[in-house]
This record gives sequence, C-alpha cells and structure tokens, in this order.
Amino acid sequence: MLAEREKLNLDIQSILDQQTDAWGIKVSNVEIKRVDLDESMVRAIARQAEAERERRAKVIHALGELQAAEKLVEAARILAGVPQAIQLRYLQTLVEIAGERSSTIVFPLPMDMAEALRGGFAQRE
Repeated sequence: MLAEREKLNLDIQSILDQQTDAWGIKVSNVEIKRVDLDESMVRAIARQAEAERERRAKVIHALGELQAAEKLVEAARILAGVPQAIQLRYLQTLVEIAGERSSTIVFPLPMDMAEALRGGFAQRE
C-alpha cells in the first residue's frame, strides 16, 4: 500500500470515474494523502526493516572478513618468499610485545637462527 500509492490512486480514480460517469461527473485526480496502519502492521514493518538492516550488516562484515583473509594470504606469500622478512616480522612483534610491559615473553626462534647463535657462542669458548 505504501510502496504503490500511485497505482492505488489510478485504480481508485478509475473506479470512481466509472461510478460517477452516469451523473456526468469526471474524476480527474485521486491522491492518497495519509494511510493509517494497524499497530500490528507497524510492528511487522519495523521487524522487516530491522531484519534487512541486520542482513546488510552481516553481508558487509562477511565482505570485510573475506578482504582481510585475502590480504593475509598475500602477506603470507610475500613472507614465505623472503626468509629475512619473517625474521624482521619476528623482531617487530618483539618491539610490540615489549611495549605492553609483560613480565614473561615466550618468543619462537627459527632453528637456523638458534644454530647460528650457538655456533657463535661455541667459537668464543
């Protein structure tokens, strides 16, 4: 009713024009100005609008998750291609963790890096 007022206007105009034609009256325009809806109908329309907003929000959230996943895959490919990049990322993570005033930091160290450190200490002895 609300969405198709113009069609309703034309239908009512046609019906009125047919009924008044015998009297020589021509109905030239009908316009629905105000529609009073039942309270249950108002609630139903509100629920439908809320459901539509929630649907759109979920779609937008899902698209954001998809874009984030694509960027993470792209970053992983770049990091996998350059081993030094992973080590730099480890160091950057350390800087971020150190700023949080944590009392204990457990940080994974690549085995090749650990071997290099052990080798350096063994040469000093």
